[in-house]
Amino acid sequence: MRLIKFIWFVALGSIVMGVINSCDDKSVVAQHTEPPPIPPPVEVDKSPQWTCPDCSTEEKLVLKELQDRTNITDRDALATILGNIKQESNFRSNICEGGEIVQYHDCNVGGYGLVQWTTPKSYDGLGLFCSKYDCDPSSLSGQVRYMINEKDFQSALPYFELRRQSMQHYMITSYRWLGWGIEGNRALYSHQYTKSCLLYTSPSPRDRG
Repeated sequence: MRLIKFIWFVALGSIVMGVINSCDDKSVVAQHTEPPPIPPPVEVDKSPQWTCPDCSTEEKLVLKELQDRTNITDRDALATILGNIKQESNFRSNICEGGEIVQYHDCNVGGYGLVQWTTPKSYDGLGLFCSKYDCDPSSLSGQVRYMINEKDFQSALPYFELRRQSMQHYMITSYRWLGWGIEGNRALYSHQYTKSCLLYTSPSPRDRG
């Protein structure tokens, strides 16, 4: 029995020494390779946007903000919004109802601004919004931001974001948003914008000037 134990210990010792020697063998060296090079960043194409090369600077700004700040992608929907703004103010942010050009605090009667905010809630809301978010209530940029965030527009927004609807659908949505008293040339202007708007992913040569 002792002989068997002796043989077993001798065998175990041989195995252990073999492992130690193999670890000391300088021929067994961990292979360290250089990390793979970091691939260059992939440029993500921006989503195509509608533009209006022949439009005014004010019209282009409103068109861009609508696409940057909402999910409206249908040309007719965008054209209808532009057509309604043109009817309301012709994209003049500092216009008081009746045509007088004044600053926000000097419009005492009727509507004011881009979509002629008339009710105390909507008119005062413009001033409060710009006071909170540091913008000029008489400026186009400040009014576009307010317009998009205003409750009435937000309520209509899901219907503007529906694609491939008729112009009538978007015009009805515009009425729910603005509740105008005089329709005027809204439909005519909206159809004109559908012919002016072009879809592209990079600046138009006419915009680079």
